[in-house]
Amino acid sequence: MSERAPLVIIGTGLAGYNLAREWRKLDSETPLLMITADDGRSYSKPMLSTGFSKNKDADGLAMAEPGAMAEQLNARILTHTRVTGIDPGHQRIWIGEEEVRYRDLVLAWGAEPIRVPVEGDAQDALYPINDLEDYARFRQAAAGKRRVLLLGAGLIGCEFANDLSSGGYQLDVVAPCEQVMPGLLHPAAAKAVQAGLEGLGVRFHLGPVLASLKKAGEGLEAHLSDGEVIPCDLVVSAVGLRPRTELAFAAGLAVNRGIVVDRSLRTSHANIYALGDCAEVDGLNLLYVMPLMACARALAQTLAGNPSQVAYGPMPVTVKTPACPLVVSPPPRGMDGQWLVEGSGTDLKVLCRDTAGRVIGYALTGAAVNEKLALNKELPGLMA
Repeated sequence: MSERAPLVIIGTGLAGYNLAREWRKLDSETPLLMITADDGRSYSKPMLSTGFSKNKDADGLAMAEPGAMAEQLNARILTHTRVTGIDPGHQRIWIGEEEVRYRDLVLAWGAEPIRVPVEGDAQDALYPINDLEDYARFRQAAAGKRRVLLLGAGLIGCEFANDLSSGGYQLDVVAPCEQVMPGLLHPAAAKAVQAGLEGLGVRFHLGPVLASLKKAGEGLEAHLSDGEVIPCDLVVSAVGLRPRTELAFAAGLAVNRGIVVDRSLRTSHANIYALGDCAEVDGLNLLYVMPLMACARALAQTLAGNPSQVAYGPMPVTVKTPACPLVVSPPPRGMDGQWLVEGSGTDLKVLCRDTAGRVIGYALTGAAVNEKLALNKELPGLMA
């Protein structure tokens, strides 16, 4: 590499690789070093919850090997490598005892699964699926099995329930909530999605939590907090994600839910930026692709010497539940309105209007998703 200090990006997920692509369009000369704790393959994380219905293993979901990405991006990529410390005052990071200096540092290391404390002797049968290597491990464990217990009824939990059920597995979903996707969906839309998944044979156990997981012959027994016992073969944990902030906090960076950045994606220290699932942008931590892409484009400009700020327009979320198609756009923070439900069955148009009658949010299910493009034109931006 050149003697010039490189741009260093920690993370090779959607955030890291897309930022690198956008930046390389503007700067083809500055050295680029990318560091990842995983194998560095390029893949689309949202596709992890479509693999079983499409009958794709981890290799089938991978789009490019790290060597190909290094060539494409004119970058050096270190795989299976963990950064152990950040020294903002001297613009350097540490990989064990090795010092690496940077011109600018970008934290794009994502979020980690929330760990569920579970009693019993079968905790090794509980699988989070947060990256391609997780998916590979779970797919190997699931070979020849049929009964899956899924923890979590949020967006990712519902997507995995649909995918695994379509892939031929028997699904039981356990979550301590009254509806699917609480906090994201209006109850009417949640009921429609749940009904669609139940039509595939998915069984929901909403309210209790998994108290213990025990081996029972060749399978497992999941003991719920309400006394119910569910036989299963393995467990998927999809209870949520927590932005990775520990290393940033240890380095003295401001953190809240995520690593605190302004609209320029700059942290509380000069020359350090963050984007993607680990970043809290002007108070918003959005774990979706559209905000990530907007941030990648804006930060690429800044890193190329053209200071730019990110703005979020309407950013509806398409949830991958083919059993009941769903698109949702919650009202922006600070905006309140009245919800109105139209339609029947699983075909619902649920709109939120402010006091002036303007649409500020929606949830569309079933056939109603066809109205999303027209409604998107009416929505306010999430962060103008």
